[in-house]
Amino acid sequence: MGFALEEAKKAAEYGDVPIGCVIVYKGDIIAKSHNRVEIDSDSTAHAELLAIREAQKSISYKHLLDCDMYITLEPCAMCAGAIVLSRVNRLFIATTDPKSGACGSILDITNNEKLNHKCKVHYGIYETESSELLKGFFKKLRERNGRRS
Repeated sequence: MGFALEEAKKAAEYGDVPIGCVIVYKGDIIAKSHNRVEIDSDSTAHAELLAIREAQKSISYKHLLDCDMYITLEPCAMCAGAIVLSRVNRLFIATTDPKSGACGSILDITNNEKLNHKCKVHYGIYETESSELLKGFFKKLRERNGRRS
């Protein structure tokens, strides 16, 4: 998760929401990414989707059955859907997202009984560090936009 947190810090440097993702296969990092929504002007350039694409290229297969994903913020519905479709084995999430989290907070796409794949989800690794990074980012953003709090 430490590597995912480093990726999240890169996103913040470019003005993107600081979310980082790492995918591990047989103990080796095969993909890592961070949000690139702002820098790429692409609403789908989430860390998870970018890392999934990189991992699939790395193992030359569309399914990530033996892969674990480490992400600093609970994935949204789009990313949770991609996690299920790519068949990630385990998902480690630093902190929950009570506004748009789709891995147990407001939706639970990763463990939906009606879908063909379920992903084991674990929370809390580097939770404080990830939460503080996100809170600091949004505080600075509000200050730049002339809003306090």
